[in-house]
Amino acid sequence: MTTLDNPEAIRPELTPGEPGRSRIQIPGSGNRYGSTSLRVGAATLWLSVIVLLPLAAILWQSAKGGWGAFYSAVTSNAAIESFKVTIGISIGVTIVNAFFGLLVAWVLTRDDFPGRRLVDAVIDLPFALPTIVASLVMLALYGPASPVGLHLQHTRWGVGIALLFVTLPFVVRSVQPVLLELDHEVEQAAASLGASNLVIFTKVILPALMPALLSGAGLAFSRAIGEFGSVVLIGGAVPGETEVSSQWIRTLIENDDRTGAAAISIVLLAISFVVLFILRAIGSRTARREEMSR
Repeated sequence: MTTLDNPEAIRPELTPGEPGRSRIQIPGSGNRYGSTSLRVGAATLWLSVIVLLPLAAILWQSAKGGWGAFYSAVTSNAAIESFKVTIGISIGVTIVNAFFGLLVAWVLTRDDFPGRRLVDAVIDLPFALPTIVASLVMLALYGPASPVGLHLQHTRWGVGIALLFVTLPFVVRSVQPVLLELDHEVEQAAASLGASNLVIFTKVILPALMPALLSGAGLAFSRAIGEFGSVVLIGGAVPGETEVSSQWIRTLIENDDRTGAAAISIVLLAISFVVLFILRAIGSRTARREEMSR
């Protein structure tokens, strides 16, 4: 075995006055804070240009006519009716997709069946499909010449089905990764202690999935209240029945009332923000409670 004549020669030289701190530095670590500031600045600039600047522009547009014009725009009979239709259908769509989105995610992660990868790829189809094409598909399937015998054009059911189609992936893709990462040993331990499948799901699995499920539901709701393309043909914009807020915004723009359209947009943005904030807060609290119980 080879020995070193002077073992001290391989030790790094220490900076005087800083015991235990090596002078050897990782390349690029000297300007770590500078590079971090650069990254943060670039990210903030991009976020400002892509997100904050358009939001500021729509807020400025809605305030051009003053508070009176804003209030009149959002409290008109047509606006209130569109809010009722939009929020009512969106809540129903969110509840349905929260259940079936969880079911689809469960099947894709826990069950093995022929064509599973194809089904998994089809889930992303509403993301890739232009929304106006989705509306044409819904019209062909549920219009006057429906091959399945369901005439849902100009009905809330037709609008709801169109929104179910475009919002399902938000729930599935939010829940699916969490299901893949769940520790199966915890479920096996609960089963060995005599817990039924229902108890295991409600007491072990569902609490761990709740933050992701709420996040996906919030995204689905936000997409639903602002959706336009997929409902424009199947809904028909019947006032008080199928006219959602996005279609009322288009009507205002066509009538050269951009201030009113911006005011309606601000209300939809505020509703989306509040719903997302509440659901994220509930999800975070549930996640903390789950961590503390472990």
